[in-house]
Amino acid sequence: MELQKEVAKKNLYDYQLADLKKIFAELDKMPEGSNMLYQLPTGGGKTVVFSEITRRYIEQTGKKVVVLTHRIELSGQTSKMLKGFGVSNKIINSEVKELTDQDKYKCFVAMVETLNNRLQEDKIKLENVGLVIIDEAHYNSFRKLFKFFEKANILGVTATPLSSNIKLPMKDNYKKLIVGKSIKSLIEDGFLAKANLYNYDVSLRTLKLGMNGDYTVKSSEEFYGNHSMLGKLLAAYEEIGKGTKTLIFNNGINTSYYVYETFKKAGYNVRHLDNRNTATERKEILEWFHKTPDAILSSVSILTTGFDEPSVETIILNRATRSLTLYFQMIGRGSRTYKNKESFNVVDLGNNIARFGPWDEPIDWQEIFHFPDFYLENIKNDEDIEREFVYQMPDELRAKFKNSENIKFDIKAEYKKVFAEGLKSKIVLERSIEQHAQICVENSEDVFDARILAKELKDEIQFRVRQYSYCIMNNTKNYKEWLEEDYERKLRSSISKKFAQRM
Repeated sequence: MELQKEVAKKNLYDYQLADLKKIFAELDKMPEGSNMLYQLPTGGGKTVVFSEITRRYIEQTGKKVVVLTHRIELSGQTSKMLKGFGVSNKIINSEVKELTDQDKYKCFVAMVETLNNRLQEDKIKLENVGLVIIDEAHYNSFRKLFKFFEKANILGVTATPLSSNIKLPMKDNYKKLIVGKSIKSLIEDGFLAKANLYNYDVSLRTLKLGMNGDYTVKSSEEFYGNHSMLGKLLAAYEEIGKGTKTLIFNNGINTSYYVYETFKKAGYNVRHLDNRNTATERKEILEWFHKTPDAILSSVSILTTGFDEPSVETIILNRATRSLTLYFQMIGRGSRTYKNKESFNVVDLGNNIARFGPWDEPIDWQEIFHFPDFYLENIKNDEDIEREFVYQMPDELRAKFKNSENIKFDIKAEYKKVFAEGLKSKIVLERSIEQHAQICVENSEDVFDARILAKELKDEIQFRVRQYSYCIMNNTKNYKEWLEEDYERKLRSSISKKFAQRM
């Protein structure tokens, strides 16, 4: 099948044309009924590429093409794009019960569940299908349809060739992976905006993993819905993204509501969106978001696919995930270039950057595709991430200790010193308490002021206790909580003693 040189109504970029050449070369070699996968980052123009593939395939073979999507919005967007390439097509949605006019079309765009139901019921028979294109192929819902297209070639398209179900690796269904241009090179060539990454160290010790291998909504809601994390989120927005068009991703509807209320109370222009909103409400909210320069939209994962708003300037990951796909999808919502926008902010409140690496860092997709188990087993766990945390006292708090030259205390270094001297490990915390008491006293008029100041050290105390527990290899939640309480009690006592000595 010779790749033709003419370009369709819509011009393709050089890298897209190069990928087309590779894909058609593989289609030429592939026997009937073979499957392959094509990877291209979010924002790289996957829909553009497979629309041109569809046009050329129909033109060169005379066979039909079926494009499968998993969401109704994606069906509409895909159909529109195909028409832009001169490909007349029909959407098979819930309203289509039978296909009496199938001879009029060479291309069909179908929702997975709808097409599966019609084929199972024998209501629809698709004849002379040579190619099936699967958008967002990492979802496993598509597998059920493979048996209906045994003679067709299948082309899966995804930004992340890693299955959403760890028990069903993609290599079982796709024999070859073609990797497109990387995020880094798309940024360098001006096709994607550069991400300014800001990560806030967050202790995720209360989060629980569910059956699907990701954090449960229930434990996420409890953690991200608490007053402390909502305050941290608001402070992060005010520090990094204030006044910018901002999209906040949450893991849970209740959290998103709490976020909405927090920002509304602080006087910001904010709305909430989840999958329970009607199509009309969703349309109205997204139009508001598009038109409003300083809009803040708090949502649950509904906007990870099929949503394109290039004017987004700040993405806030107000959740943790162990899904590489979700990580790329969320950040990808801000990566489109737009007018004078050359970069965008990513604020991470879930240690996701530490878990997966920077968004634009090179990734060996072939290795992930061929050895997914190895990749998944080696994703950094939360304890290892937290071991690398470095506590940085906020400037506002540092100003309250202006009379103290040095406010730092290295638990790990102190532990090594104490261990070398053959002393008991608890001396490390005693010395830490002594240093904290000293700086509280140095910056207070009386014992009451010093105790109030000590309360503001809660985050640093938590950090020091955690570092100590790693050193002595006793990292249980109950032990750390007990240590924190004991530390705070001894700190109050030490402050009182220091003031008594002064008197």
